[in-house]
Amino acid sequence: MVNLAPGLHSGRLDPKSYEENFSDLHPAYNKHEALVASDRCYFCYDAPCMTACPTSIDIPLFIRQISTGNAIGAAKTIFDQNIIGGMCARVCPTETLCEQACVRNTAESKPVEIGRLQRYATDAAMEQDRQFYTRAPATGKTIGIVGAGPAGLACAHRLAMKGHAVTIYDARPKAGGLNEYGIAAYKAPGDFAQREVDYILGIGGIDIFDGQMLGRDFTLEDLRQKHDAVFLGMGLGGVNALNAPGDHINGVIDAVEFIANLRSADSKADVPVGRRVVVIGGGMTAIDAAVQSKLLGAEDVTICYRRGKENMNASEFEQDLAAQKGVLIRHWLKPAEIHHKDGHVSGIELEYTHIEDGQLKGNGHKLTIACDQVLTAIGQKLDVAGVETIRLDGGKIAIDEHCRTSIAGVWAGGDCAAGGDDLTVSAAAMGRDAAESIHQSLS
Repeated sequence: MVNLAPGLHSGRLDPKSYEENFSDLHPAYNKHEALVASDRCYFCYDAPCMTACPTSIDIPLFIRQISTGNAIGAAKTIFDQNIIGGMCARVCPTETLCEQACVRNTAESKPVEIGRLQRYATDAAMEQDRQFYTRAPATGKTIGIVGAGPAGLACAHRLAMKGHAVTIYDARPKAGGLNEYGIAAYKAPGDFAQREVDYILGIGGIDIFDGQMLGRDFTLEDLRQKHDAVFLGMGLGGVNALNAPGDHINGVIDAVEFIANLRSADSKADVPVGRRVVVIGGGMTAIDAAVQSKLLGAEDVTICYRRGKENMNASEFEQDLAAQKGVLIRHWLKPAEIHHKDGHVSGIELEYTHIEDGQLKGNGHKLTIACDQVLTAIGQKLDVAGVETIRLDGGKIAIDEHCRTSIAGVWAGGDCAAGGDDLTVSAAAMGRDAAESIHQSLS
């Protein structure tokens, strides 16, 4: 066990516990299970599940293909619309998208498990390295893409199919974006994010330069001069500040950074966690950070959210998952001050909140929760370095219906763009659609 600071330790559990705790949240179907699950589909005409999918995958078709034993054909149906379909099958909030719209909910109150069926098909294709697409004849055009996350990779793959040469510039040491650095380890265990990147790059014609940051290593104008078109898909690199006294104290950590450290660690036992952890926020990141703190061996984990349960961005499934793992979720509380002892977190003081005249306000009543670690998951924001000349909309890059920005020859999509809703599947859809727009423009 490594001592880092009072209350903060790594190696809290034995190796077997780490393995069990971070095993697959939704184990893969075997062939028999997939056939049984696919047989529950009604194969609806004008299926509502398709409308609910941001990438508009023909869900009844791919499920029918699975039911007839054609998993590889099902994978192609999925990849035709969403080349990030493997990761989406693992991390999509299907309970609020396609599965919520499933007609089976009306008949049995239990939808077809579309996400797990999608994983069954895409895994089959990837395990066989079945590439369904070849590059069109070279067009001589080049496109520069900023960001190797879901939006950038989806855009790159579609452009490569069209015969264009693509260069991706990514600030991180490894490609994958939030799929590599921001997803809970139990949702995509092993090295799946990198295997998916390798599968996507298998089409050819895509080069990736890691450790290259817009605004630091090159400018937007550099890319415009070098390439025939530019796509911005760098996500949200900035972090919202807690703005509470003591938020700089040792033991206060950004939840995204905490998750990234866990994802990139050689061993889960290397990641330090407090005995008592408080997570501030109400979204998926807050849930992922809280649950993983518990899985790492924290004894008490509490999520504090400033509004009510119905206002949380995390889905009800995710909230229930946290509760099942022993996480306590408390509502109507906002951070007032971080307490510390000898330069390290010792507790957090919170103020009760309420709605008054439509505004969230504190009521002056406070409580203190003793803790060793505070994880902040209060949202990310666009890092405007390098995009100062682009028109913004609500703090994100403004785009039109074709993902074009205010600067000619520059497109954007994913979390960094207005309309992006912080979902892998939405980022993939925007990257794909931007690629089609870029191709039409260059043609």
